[in-house]
Amino acid sequence: MSAITGVYHFNKEPISLDIVNNVIGSLKEFPCDDSQFWLKGNVFLGCHAQWITPESINEQQPFYDYEKQLVITSDAIIDNRNALFDILQIDHRDRKTMTDNQIILLAYIKWGEDTPKFLIGDFAFMIWDERKQELFGARDFSGSRTLYYYYSDQKFAFCSINKPLFQLPFIERKLREEWMADFLSIPWNFESIDTTSTVFENINQLPPSHSISLIKGKLKLTRYNTLLEGEKLKLNSNEEYEEALKEVFERAVTSRLRTHRKVGAHLSGGLDSGSVVGIAANSLKRENKQLHTFSYIPAKDFVDWTPKNRLADERPLIKATVDHVGNIQDNYLEFEGKTPLTDIDDWLEVLEMPYKFFENTFWLKGIFEEAHSQNIGVLLNGQRGNWTISWGPVLDYQAGLLRKMQLLRLYNEINLYSKNIGVSKSRIFSIVRRKIFSMSSLKKQPSHILQMINPEFEHKLNSFEKLRDYGIDLTGNSKDSVYDIKKKQFQDLFYWNITGTYGSKLSLRYSLWDRDPTNDLRVARFCLSVPEEQFVNSGLSRSLIRRSMKNILPDEVRLNERSRGIQGADGLHRMMPVWGKFIEELENMCRDSLVAEYLNIKIIKQAIESLKYEPKPSYVYEMNFRILMRSLIFYRFVKKHN
Repeated sequence: MSAITGVYHFNKEPISLDIVNNVIGSLKEFPCDDSQFWLKGNVFLGCHAQWITPESINEQQPFYDYEKQLVITSDAIIDNRNALFDILQIDHRDRKTMTDNQIILLAYIKWGEDTPKFLIGDFAFMIWDERKQELFGARDFSGSRTLYYYYSDQKFAFCSINKPLFQLPFIERKLREEWMADFLSIPWNFESIDTTSTVFENINQLPPSHSISLIKGKLKLTRYNTLLEGEKLKLNSNEEYEEALKEVFERAVTSRLRTHRKVGAHLSGGLDSGSVVGIAANSLKRENKQLHTFSYIPAKDFVDWTPKNRLADERPLIKATVDHVGNIQDNYLEFEGKTPLTDIDDWLEVLEMPYKFFENTFWLKGIFEEAHSQNIGVLLNGQRGNWTISWGPVLDYQAGLLRKMQLLRLYNEINLYSKNIGVSKSRIFSIVRRKIFSMSSLKKQPSHILQMINPEFEHKLNSFEKLRDYGIDLTGNSKDSVYDIKKKQFQDLFYWNITGTYGSKLSLRYSLWDRDPTNDLRVARFCLSVPEEQFVNSGLSRSLIRRSMKNILPDEVRLNERSRGIQGADGLHRMMPVWGKFIEELENMCRDSLVAEYLNIKIIKQAIESLKYEPKPSYVYEMNFRILMRSLIFYRFVKKHN
């Protein structure tokens, strides 16, 4: 794993050592095992390397191929190494020690700009081709690694993070109003629909699933991958589908265990992280290695306010997984004294942008810190599992059966689902009917949460109209089915940008690699090819993964349909001792002219009044609290960069 950087002067102006030292020097705040650069005339490539995989130890980064006159710097772990070795006809004696960096370069020699189509893993890389005088690079399909760049008519510069780019004398630090308007207008947990833009005016980012090339100063971005639901896989039995998922998912998990350090994993009480952990722990056992799991638990004095079908404290299910799977060293982390407030400034430093997902920030970063202290090299998670391995929305599927008038099958599914969850068939059927016959219409005006943006600022940037034209729901009243939403999750790249951003940047800070087997390209393609009746089957939601994990996960987790974890439910409770200071800072914010042009102060004051005197822990997910937290995070960011 590495932070990569570089500068290219189209006008042939030589790059000075001062520029190289300033850019490389600004990366020294992050831990590293080696720091190198390659400089020749008007081109410089650099790498601030952290050795995660066995092959990366003592590797040359950037790597220069003298014969082909190619130089590469990369932030990459490639997971389909064995397949590439065969295709590229790599000598068996070289395979064990060959770095991922060299594999990418050999792939480029064979396929040129089609190279990223053949790579599976997490990567961002740049290659300088001396003969062609071309700079070429790419970012993996879901943006697991970040890559920012500056481009003008004379110069190009790139880096894994923004900060080093501002060391260059020709890049001015200025905030981008269009991005900020998107951030304040969108009610959901993504920042902007423009996947190339950032919060900084002069800095862009390479979008996920894209490559970048520069020839004679001309920049071109190309989308090399689009995930679509195509022809459905046709197998002969349920068991064949189960084995097929198990095979592709096991390959995804085991290929992500490649590190010379310890292996860790996030673990909740659910199916996704549990499935990852179950396969990883069994695989590591064969290597005489143990899996270290990290689980967030609520504060000791937290009184659970959540409904009966929700679990704020998932320890019983987590322990069931740990005991059943075995070969696990489990860690339960309370993060005493930590709140969504305590780490705002630190998160702004890490992300280099304002953010919205405040509910989980204190324990997400806390797990990285603890994993780093235990010498974890790879930290597994199952974040994308809801859209891949554990897809299976049972009520929506049943609504589809009713719509198609497949009444016998509908009756059987409702009957079995009723037994699974202990709810009457009539109640289930009434919910299914409402899903079909609900006639709620879209509101014409944005709802309360969107008015966090100053109306004059919104009018200036015309952000609401732009978002509506793009199909973004601004009201919470969208008629999109869950199947429409799933399709957008894979087609629209902005949904997952923040996940790759915080995973990549936390990884750099704590010198470990955040990896998600449920986000593997092979897994995603497979799951998109599976018929819907495999995902909902015999009254089981998320049926395929439940069946595939038989004997791997305990039944109380594998077949659990009656309760689900709800992480971060104690977030507001943790803030109670400092509630007065929180309100005071918000009131000061409302008087500060610095953000008056961006924020709707009237709406924010109303939200303050609604929560000022009687905050309840259960308000943590309510709209007014979200308005206040998101406004404060935005305010602190603007102050930091004013």
